[in-house]
Amino acid sequence: MASLKPFFPRNPYLLHRLAYAATVGLFLWVCTQFYIPGKGFTYLIRFGTQHNVPAVIPALGPGAINHYEEEDSYGYDAQYYAQIAMRPWLGNPALKRAVDSLPYRARRILFAWTAYGLALGDPSRALQIYAVQNIVCWLALAALMLRWFPPVNWGNFARWFGVLFSSGLCLSVRGSLVDGPSLLLIAAAVALAETGRPWWSAAMMGVAGLGRETNILAAGAPVWPAAPTVKAWAAFVLRGVLAILPLALWLYVLRWWVGSDGMHAGNNFAWPFRAYYTKWVNTIGQLKSEGVGSVAQWSVLMLVALTAQWLFLVLRPRWQEPWWRVGVAYAVLMAALGDAVWEGYPGAASRVLLPMALAFNILVPRGPRWWLLLLLGNLTVVFSSDFLKPPGREDYHISGARELYMIAKTGHTVEAIFSDKEWFLPERSRFDYWRWSRGNASLTLHNPQAFPVMADISFDLKSNDERHVTVSAGERVLWSGDTVRTLRGVKVPNVRLDPGDTVWRLETDQDAEFPPNGDLRKVAFSLRNLEIKVTRRAEAPAAPTVKP
Repeated sequence: MASLKPFFPRNPYLLHRLAYAATVGLFLWVCTQFYIPGKGFTYLIRFGTQHNVPAVIPALGPGAINHYEEEDSYGYDAQYYAQIAMRPWLGNPALKRAVDSLPYRARRILFAWTAYGLALGDPSRALQIYAVQNIVCWLALAALMLRWFPPVNWGNFARWFGVLFSSGLCLSVRGSLVDGPSLLLIAAAVALAETGRPWWSAAMMGVAGLGRETNILAAGAPVWPAAPTVKAWAAFVLRGVLAILPLALWLYVLRWWVGSDGMHAGNNFAWPFRAYYTKWVNTIGQLKSEGVGSVAQWSVLMLVALTAQWLFLVLRPRWQEPWWRVGVAYAVLMAALGDAVWEGYPGAASRVLLPMALAFNILVPRGPRWWLLLLLGNLTVVFSSDFLKPPGREDYHISGARELYMIAKTGHTVEAIFSDKEWFLPERSRFDYWRWSRGNASLTLHNPQAFPVMADISFDLKSNDERHVTVSAGERVLWSGDTVRTLRGVKVPNVRLDPGDTVWRLETDQDAEFPPNGDLRKVAFSLRNLEIKVTRRAEAPAAPTVKP
């Protein structure tokens, strides 16, 4: 009998390479879920509707560039950096009003410059580019880390995966923050140093300092003298100047240009381990009061992971290793971090200390007896997927000719607007998306164009009981019928959408009730799978005839 040939070709690393490729594919698929028609990837920037500052720049004001805003939220840091990126002229009075602390935010100018430059000065493109820079840097970092974690064994894959899906890096991607791109620049600088290019490495560190001032801590990797000679130490000093000079010059320019304030500096640093200890105390207290299942359990995993990394780097010195010098510099930073970096969930510590995580994964020796330590240092991958969940914002789909439903200049589209006072937040499953009503509710169809359009509108209605629902526009009834536990399809063809708002009213004959599944919300009916297909441009109404 002929021997059976192996199913796979004789490539001992094929499965490893497939795992690497599948990981990148999974990440790209997740990232596509953050795209919102008409608003692009601005969900990642985390603009809030409740601004801590009086206003946003005019380009993001009413009727300007369309972007996503989180309801009842103050937003997060990237909303300020993104506004700088749209036009990084720091003397602009509107920018000073819109950014909570322009001297502080503008220190990290690099990624605002790259977005603005790649957009060729167009504010709308700069906004979108700023939103996706973390995604591009994640992919570049995944490729660069093959230098230290080639696809030849599962240990390398675990280390590579542990960095890419650490909570810190996922948080940076989710919030369009500067930490992920900064890690890429630091890794590139160390790679240059390892390949015998210390001057280029120092120059890269100088660039990295403009992305985040703490990146300068990693400068010890490229500038360290190669030998204990006068010439080597002189080169060490000059490379150190090259690494620090760009940030020093920029801080001088900033002080002259926009002044200085200490608004954000107070709680970022503290006496060694004071804030770290406070974080442990608060986390254990929260875990005792709320039990397993609260976010405190994830904070415990983060603290264990960072502690394992810190202990390994401090207790196993390797001065001649560039990555150890990077890692131990950030271990010192970890001890000095203040309450503002540790507090809350998930907190900023895991992303601020990303270079320590990469150094840890590179330096932990290979072999079975180190697997437990490697596992402890990468515990944050257990919950990092929480930060890459797609937005639950999908409550309608728009289709048709793009020039009919979208204004190309601003990105505003025909859209369906749900009032949070009358509807609960959007939900979705693998196949459906919906909103539950709180009772009688309105649906606003907004046409941003200067001309009317015609649309075919379809949706499903579903309720937990038998009830009657009527859909009307003004005095005209568009649909009326009973809803049950199975979907009830509704189609309303040839709907005229004049410029501005068209308001529909959905009314039911019964009050909202608690559903039988234990949900604590009182609900009436759900509107599901709303589809708006813009079919053509409508004719303008005839002008009234004036009798002589």
